[in-house]
Amino acid sequence: MSLLLTDALYGRPTSRRPVWLMRQAGRYLPEYRALRKEHTFEELSGSAELSCEVTLQPLRRFPLDAAIIFADLMSPVPSLGVPVRFAPGPVVDDPIASRAQIEALRRPSPEEVAPEVARALALVKPELPEGCALIGFAGAPLSIAAYMVQGSGKKSFPALRALAWSDETAFHTLMERLVETCAVYMEAQVQAGADALQIFDSWGGLFSLPDWERLVKRHLVALYEATAHLGVPRIGYFQGSYHLLEGLFDLPVEAFALDWRVDLGELRRKGVTAALQGNIDPAILLAGPEATARATRALLESVPAQGHVVNLGQGLMPSTPIASVAAMVDTVRAEGATMSEG
Repeated sequence: MSLLLTDALYGRPTSRRPVWLMRQAGRYLPEYRALRKEHTFEELSGSAELSCEVTLQPLRRFPLDAAIIFADLMSPVPSLGVPVRFAPGPVVDDPIASRAQIEALRRPSPEEVAPEVARALALVKPELPEGCALIGFAGAPLSIAAYMVQGSGKKSFPALRALAWSDETAFHTLMERLVETCAVYMEAQVQAGADALQIFDSWGGLFSLPDWERLVKRHLVALYEATAHLGVPRIGYFQGSYHLLEGLFDLPVEAFALDWRVDLGELRRKGVTAALQGNIDPAILLAGPEATARATRALLESVPAQGHVVNLGQGLMPSTPIASVAAMVDTVRAEGATMSEG
């Protein structure tokens, strides 16, 4: 069966633009908050059954065109022999600080890499509405390495940048190990039913363009090449990466998701032909449904429909009004109704 999302990601003509939202399953939903009163985040993301429930929650409220599996960017890391806890974000109590630690990382078997995520995907798949795609995801090597080396989320991740300069060989070794692990992880998700994959480079903009091209780009290319055979479209998400645009669009990936600082319409006018995803500022939704609808209409007017997936430029915020999410989705679908009438 042809899916609206995958057709758009491949740049094919569609009856309307698909829409889904990063962090559409999460803290803005009262039903999610009710679950969090009973379970820790580790319990929710570590249980296939609970992850399935959280993944499906937004689909019961909104006619979204995709569900994204509920997991964490760091889900595959424990299989490397690196414990991760959440307080509330990821914490590695024994951060990677030396080449010896990197060389000592485990090489897990495919079955050891976050098996609960594959099980959750398999549970979600038969529960989805007809035509709704299932998205698996992985963190990009750089963004996973940022937490492993820094130990926790910290503005600009100076420990990671210092490692890249103090021992570039060790940095590349760590990135190569993460490429290997993430490729295995992504393949298991496709085998479990994922129709598409998103690779989150949440901290992709940490380096200057010359340093990114020297230190990071080759590893993204390696990950995309290692997963090209999986037969599903892949979305590269890049946050805070406006300064990297010159080097992004020759990456071998089907679609690019960019944050709200990037003018997607201008990219099209400059000749970027790859599928694009995004990119409404999630803060606009805090301003209420009317502002959200205006911003959504402005995006639709700016970006040609073919090869465009409507989304946010970053994840939904916990205080997002549910009415704003509904306004965004309804506005996209209203354009589709107009297209079909025309």
